[in-house]
Amino acid sequence: MTTPAHLAPREAAVLVLEDGRAFRGEAYGATGQTVGEAVFSTGMTGYQETLTDPSYRRQVVVMTAPHIGNTGVNDEDHESRKIWVAGYVVRDPALRPSNWRSQRSLEEDLREQGVVGISGIDTRALTRHLRERGAMRVGIFSGGEAEQPVAQLTSLVQQAPLMAGSALAAEVTTPEAYVVPAVGEKRFTVAALDLGIKAMTPALLAQQGIEVHVLPATSTFEQIRAVGEDGPDGVFFSNGPGDPATADAEVAVLRQVLDARIPFFGICFGNQLLGRALGFGTYKLKYGHRGINQPVMDRTTGKVEVTAHNHGFAVDAPLDGEVTAPADADGTAYGRVRVSHVCLNDDVVEGLECLDLPAYSVQYHPEAAAGPHDAAYLFDRFVNLMQQKGNRA
Repeated sequence: MTTPAHLAPREAAVLVLEDGRAFRGEAYGATGQTVGEAVFSTGMTGYQETLTDPSYRRQVVVMTAPHIGNTGVNDEDHESRKIWVAGYVVRDPALRPSNWRSQRSLEEDLREQGVVGISGIDTRALTRHLRERGAMRVGIFSGGEAEQPVAQLTSLVQQAPLMAGSALAAEVTTPEAYVVPAVGEKRFTVAALDLGIKAMTPALLAQQGIEVHVLPATSTFEQIRAVGEDGPDGVFFSNGPGDPATADAEVAVLRQVLDARIPFFGICFGNQLLGRALGFGTYKLKYGHRGINQPVMDRTTGKVEVTAHNHGFAVDAPLDGEVTAPADADGTAYGRVRVSHVCLNDDVVEGLECLDLPAYSVQYHPEAAAGPHDAAYLFDRFVNLMQQKGNRA
């Protein structure tokens, strides 16, 4: 009698961090080896959306929730065209999926797309290690690869590229522009720069009566201005992977958007690029914010929101009061700016609001796929900004 696939013995696997610490477990997903930056996600649900979020490009994701794969995988909840994580770490994978929407198991997708993972390790201990030491490079080795000495595997991990200094948006962006039609009556036209966009974002914009033209990350200002009959009513910069300090071309385009006074909304990577365009710096967080339970205060209302995050970099801007944006190399200044949102866990800047320009941004994911919907109002603010601009009522 043939043993069912989910009960068959698993091959040995080992996870090795760049500081030499190792965790031994069992192969999960594809067998082989992979390297990337080790990060942890605190979401208890939404693993399918996490895996297909392009912002996880070149990262090995450690799930802090112990049971993963319970609801299987379907073809409706993908946030992009493929799984982007470099590797996947879980404690207890589901023996079999159980959900009326499930079409196959999570492990089937991981194997089909060649994603190397590991299961059966103490993810709590690994997470504590990353919290204390910070995000670092890691490798997962399974099958025959796991038999190599740990010292040799550590050397391989240490040769992997660092996330700091990595320009990754061009690796995940759409190769060609496409349009997401407005739902119902068309009210506005928006040019959305795909730096690693999640599918739910243009879908929610479309529900506001917005026709969304999703453009490649390498698009020029002239290509943005060509969107729509009379140019776009607004410009949106999406989330995405990599170090914002490398995105000089995108920042230059954004400054042209600000100079033209086109209403602008950015999220995550787009928030970091707005910070840079306004003259602020960015820096790498010790271990970042990833998950769907991050508390953020909207300083304009005093409301505390539970939000979805996936970022390892942040904007270095003053938290208190209004400041005048530093002038750029050409002497251009963009007036008064204030930090509109702040993380209550560590006081990291989570949003920027321009007071003399029609522009704002947040560091988190208001589309919340997966996650809470506390921040859905931010799409309403974008609509209000375009209405106030008077492009279309």
